[in-house]
Amino acid sequence: MNFRDKLIAWDNLPAWRAAIRAQNRKLVVTNGCFDLLHLGHVTYLEAARNLGDALLIGLNSDAAVHELKGPGRPVNSEADRAAVLAALESVDGVCIFTDRAAARFLALAQPDIYVKGGDYTLDTLNQEERQIVEKAGGQIALIPFVPGKSTTGLLQKISRL
Repeated sequence: MNFRDKLIAWDNLPAWRAAIRAQNRKLVVTNGCFDLLHLGHVTYLEAARNLGDALLIGLNSDAAVHELKGPGRPVNSEADRAAVLAALESVDGVCIFTDRAAARFLALAQPDIYVKGGDYTLDTLNQEERQIVEKAGGQIALIPFVPGKSTTGLLQKISRL
């Protein structure tokens, strides 16, 4: 499959989701910035994918990453980040969303399982996101991070070179 075929336009997300549902496949969804892809990311995405039959990534837009991470971020454009993620074998789809939080994205994606990193608990997770997932019958799974692997840490290391 061509990785470009895994890039899902916002307006096409409901139809893409309907096709996954029609195939009776369990959809796992996660979201994030994924600015500089590293071992922590690919380990997390592989673990997420292993929870179901298909993995969809909601990718924060450039404007949202800048809001969330601050000046100088993102390092890579949303188009580049989406393409690199789509090229991963564990990823079935990537959809860029413009909001800072993932609530509208989750309402369209309708995950069977919503995965977040181990820095979250059910109580610290965005409660609107949690309610959207649970109200639609989805489950939430928390996957631990790979110790010592983060984009922020990688950027700090690069800045010391």
